[in-house]
Amino acid sequence: MIKVLVLTDFSSGYSRDLLRGIVRYAQEAGGWTFHRIPLYYRVMHGEKGIMEWARKWNADAIIAQLSDIDISSLQDTLHIPIIVQNYRERIPGICNLTGDYIGTGRLAAEFFIRKGYTHFAYYGTHDTIWSRERGMGFEKRLKENGFDLLTFFEPSYSRTQWIYNPEVLGAWLTSLPKPVAVFTCDDYFALQISETCRMYDLAVPNDVAILGVDNDELLCNISNPPLSSIVIDAENGGYVAAKVLHDLINKKIKTPFDIMVSPVQVLTRQSTQAYVIEDKYIMKIVDYIETHYADHITVSDLQELVPLSRRVFEKRFRSNTGMSIYQFLQKTRIERFAGELITSNKSIESIAASCGFEDYKNVSRIFARYKGISPSQYRKKYYHTLNYPNSEKI
Repeated sequence: MIKVLVLTDFSSGYSRDLLRGIVRYAQEAGGWTFHRIPLYYRVMHGEKGIMEWARKWNADAIIAQLSDIDISSLQDTLHIPIIVQNYRERIPGICNLTGDYIGTGRLAAEFFIRKGYTHFAYYGTHDTIWSRERGMGFEKRLKENGFDLLTFFEPSYSRTQWIYNPEVLGAWLTSLPKPVAVFTCDDYFALQISETCRMYDLAVPNDVAILGVDNDELLCNISNPPLSSIVIDAENGGYVAAKVLHDLINKKIKTPFDIMVSPVQVLTRQSTQAYVIEDKYIMKIVDYIETHYADHITVSDLQELVPLSRRVFEKRFRSNTGMSIYQFLQKTRIERFAGELITSNKSIESIAASCGFEDYKNVSRIFARYKGISPSQYRKKYYHTLNYPNSEKI
């Protein structure tokens, strides 16, 4: 019997997804039991309290969200493996359950750039590594494309405290050039932006487009309008963390390393539906593609919708979107296809057809070019991330 002490924020969607992955591995391995400790216990009793619980329960290992605690002291006293879900910083000399935060920020920038935005803002906090690095990745990708970034950082982050001032946040949002694309460090912060926009009569997404991280469905859907969010592969991260912990317990791993949780894709909802393209003819074509991507569409069909020659049409489209008409259409279909793969239990063939792909073999090749793996591999890897019930076997 392996006893694992788990100390994390059980109220967050991200942490719950991590726990699902941990439990999935434990069920496959067999013989695991868990003891949960809420975060407030650590705040009240510190490392001494954690040591007492670990000893009292005779724990074999710990998975915990820890900060401001001497990890080396815990290890030297308890002599058991510890995996830390990083919060403020990554801790050297230990296995950190962390993430590709830079990559997440870059994905957000690419998403907004493709929609034609030229004004960008980031809302987060300085005191957590995941917020800082997501902002860094967002800013770096924007600068590579010649764009500047406006930022607003809260002094601290805590789900247990009322930390944001809507008057100050509202003044910042009102001052931003419009329309503006706002990326936030997580869905909790995205919801604060959404609430403040309503208070200050800022239209979402026409004035302020909002994108969060973690795809916490409760937070995303309580917003009006619902929030778009970047899906994080947290459940797989939890599964890998549990396997690493098992190997640490069995002394198969001697050198600690970081366990990286990757972003999967942007799951779009109404908070990012708008495109910002000044050319009215190209905007008309983009709107048409977004609405009719599942239809049989050719470049010639699209050209007939606007009073432009083929050469001028293609040149203006690339100038406004950064890609050719064909590339834009294919990317739109692929992103819708990828979203359906992990949010629907329909067959891959029927999803491909509903997204405008007539040849399944051809779509597999195109999908692999964009995503690096086949549609079936993508679904197998990420389907459970959104935890949809009654799924068919893959």
